[in-house]
Amino acid sequence: MNKLVSQKEFAARNRPVRLGFLGLGWIGRHRMEAVLNSGTAEVVAIADPSEEMAREAAKRASGAKRAADLEALLAEDIDGIVIATPSAQHAAQSIRALNAGVAVFCQKPLGRTAGEVRRVIEAARTADRLLGVDLSYRHTQAMRRIRELIRSGDLGRVFAADLTFHNAYGPDKPWFYDKSLSGGGCVMDLGIHLIDLALWTLDFPEVTAVSSYIMSAGQAIVPISDQVEDYGLASLTLKNGTVVRLACSWRLQAGCDAVIEASFFGTNGGASMRNVNGSFYDFTADRLSGTCRERLVDPPDEWGGRAALAWARQLAKDGGFDPACEKLADAADIIDEIYSRATK
Repeated sequence: MNKLVSQKEFAARNRPVRLGFLGLGWIGRHRMEAVLNSGTAEVVAIADPSEEMAREAAKRASGAKRAADLEALLAEDIDGIVIATPSAQHAAQSIRALNAGVAVFCQKPLGRTAGEVRRVIEAARTADRLLGVDLSYRHTQAMRRIRELIRSGDLGRVFAADLTFHNAYGPDKPWFYDKSLSGGGCVMDLGIHLIDLALWTLDFPEVTAVSSYIMSAGQAIVPISDQVEDYGLASLTLKNGTVVRLACSWRLQAGCDAVIEASFFGTNGGASMRNVNGSFYDFTADRLSGTCRERLVDPPDEWGGRAALAWARQLAKDGGFDPACEKLADAADIIDEIYSRATK
């Protein structure tokens, strides 16, 4: 198949979207299962260098062809590819797929630097193909309800926001601790979700100032260090004067598995998302007024695969370039600023 077809030809195909999956660890398999369970698309090819991971995925995607690598996947008749490989590979693999005329849904971070992210976006624009990133917390019911409150003006003018992601564990893959491979530590791994939530919720405002402080094993580190941080703080000042505070960490003595919160404070009230009992998956949302809370959202909420499903559904309708992906560069710029402006 010539994948570089026009969007009119793409939309006219009378068949389900055909996907390949590159990287079949827990996240890759979870996103694959979400797609299969929804019936949104067909999984026709899978690839992972780990025989064990590939074998586990094949149990679920029984009709999928086992491919050796990215090039073998791209040789198959696929419309899109889901990439869940180590961070250092994301940008290059995404660009290779887009250049082949294949739409891309990639795990975060899309790139280790803003420069890498922009090169992927440019490849998507040039190829006129859909590009998505698994910024999954946008798809929780809790955050969507809070965003609705803010967009409707119910909270008045939002002048402050506090977002937190503390993980009592650290990553279990060695490459996370190699800055050349990961791009950074907990800010790159967890902080990216906080930055994205703040920008997405507030309609991607202009950020005029960034200050930050990063640490490793309880000691401050500076950007030139080869160490990756396990604790990070940042303050963002928006053009309208709103202040956003971010905090994230690995292996914090938090007394529970995780602390995940996103709170927004306006002149007419506030709203807050919080995880329940240290859970990574269960969230509440509350409307805040003085000393009172009104519960808006309670678990359960099966949100983990929604970003992938939204991308696959959009791909089924129109696999062309979506200018919304250009906003991915905004969060990447802020991460670059956090690292470059860290003080000791």
